[in-house]
Amino acid sequence: MASPHLIIFSSSFLIFFTTTLYPTAAAPTAGSWSLLQSTIGITAMHMQLLPTDHVIIFDRTDFGASNISLPDGKCREDPYDKVLKKDCTAHSVEYDVMSNSVRPLMVLTDVWCSSGALMSDGSLVQTGGFNDGDHVVRVFNNSCSSCDWEEREYGLVQRRWYATNHILTDGRQIVIGGRRQFNYEFYPKTVVLEKAYSLPFLVQTNDPNIENNLYPFVFLNTDGNLFIFANNRAILFKYSRNRVLKTFPEIPGSDPRNYPSTGSAVLLPLRVVQGNVTAVEVLVCGGAPKGAFVNAQNGKFDGALNSCGRINISNHDPKWVVETMPLARVMGDMVLLPNGDVLIINGGSNGTAGWEYGRNPVLNPLIYRPYNPINSRFYVQNPSTIPRMYHSTAVLLRDGRVLVGGSNPHVYYNFTNVLFPTELSLEAISPSYLDPNSSWIQPKIISPVTQTKMQYGEQIVVRFTVQNQVNLNRISVTLIAPSFNTHSFSMNQRLLVLDGSNTTRGVGQLTYEVNTTTPPTGHIAPPGYYMLFVVHQEIPSEGIWVVIH
Repeated sequence: MASPHLIIFSSSFLIFFTTTLYPTAAAPTAGSWSLLQSTIGITAMHMQLLPTDHVIIFDRTDFGASNISLPDGKCREDPYDKVLKKDCTAHSVEYDVMSNSVRPLMVLTDVWCSSGALMSDGSLVQTGGFNDGDHVVRVFNNSCSSCDWEEREYGLVQRRWYATNHILTDGRQIVIGGRRQFNYEFYPKTVVLEKAYSLPFLVQTNDPNIENNLYPFVFLNTDGNLFIFANNRAILFKYSRNRVLKTFPEIPGSDPRNYPSTGSAVLLPLRVVQGNVTAVEVLVCGGAPKGAFVNAQNGKFDGALNSCGRINISNHDPKWVVETMPLARVMGDMVLLPNGDVLIINGGSNGTAGWEYGRNPVLNPLIYRPYNPINSRFYVQNPSTIPRMYHSTAVLLRDGRVLVGGSNPHVYYNFTNVLFPTELSLEAISPSYLDPNSSWIQPKIISPVTQTKMQYGEQIVVRFTVQNQVNLNRISVTLIAPSFNTHSFSMNQRLLVLDGSNTTRGVGQLTYEVNTTTPPTGHIAPPGYYMLFVVHQEIPSEGIWVVIH
């Protein structure tokens, strides 16, 4: 085991280093909103936080002209584009969180409804899209202030549109499904001309008239296999042998939860005790009932689902437990927060995903507290004033805020004579733990330094300060990997609670340290960048970036 040193973490693969993560009976207050940018020039259809505290945002190239020009007189020329053959506007931007500024980027091929993941070196590898982009792999390397997209034509074996990506234990991505694709492949390839592999489960869950199993919910289980949820069913899949190990029961009610009946899903916090995970639970919330998409096409907008299904996939006989949200929601996003809560945000209360098919925006987010007793887990938060319908996004930032953008519920950039205009703004919600009245109990990490590299199973010491005396029994350390968010699903989102063995102690005036151990294997924490937070009485510090390998 490597020698201990001081450390921290932060962002959307969420992992906890902890003494113990303690539930609290106190209800979270309702949070606050701030408008960051009235326009970033494009609509935020896809978002990924980088370990530079920059966010890569993009929409699609066949929208027509955006509201932000490409730099230096650059233009994208595409003789096959049905809207603009020559487009001198950007369809991707880099948002600097710290300076609240935007830099336009050049993307050549169509990234509409694509997918991606942050690789272990911190680069964003993004796959697929529409038309000329459906086989393309794009890489954004964040090593320089002037970096731009690099595009690799035919990086994929099959066309990928509405697919899902996940980082694996060896650091590769698996790319699963997509429209009319009942298979999966890997990137990067381990051999030249590596093929795609058949996945009959995607055929079994597909309605050929609706294709309601797109953007499947995928999570890496702690045994190294994949939990895959599509339509209303789920399997445990051994991708290395192309074999289904377990078929889970249908979610109660049997309503579809994937695009276009778009619900959302998260892997709930994983508690690791002496190297073992005690339970692996998945939460699936919202969506639209059977037939809602066809009804919306005919002008009838069914009410969204208000149910959540929660299942312990590590149980020998797993069963769904159904919970009821106070607000029904379709096209909602679920974001894991540093203290283990789940933020449910964006979407509408009627209709489905798709052009002009959503109605009645849900402006109030919800907080879900997974450690509370059932029937006391949901809390309604203060509303935004901006509808976030189809093609909205949300990602966790290192300072604990959640960045929210997007909404393009119709084709092209339409700002007038439509029910919901194309939305170009960015805003942030500050959860209740960022209330200034809580600053006196908020930790501040002083070591290790950001960008610290750590090994699996390494003993570490995190030192921090608190303005007032610490409750030593209410300290945890959380680790979050930044996720790729689009279409109501955050790919690679993860949270772990690690065994801290009750080792928090005072080491000076208002200065403390907690001893813990990094995740034991890549099955529990795939290699790469994480945000590390210290949490005191449910109040997280600002995070720091660390690298696990």
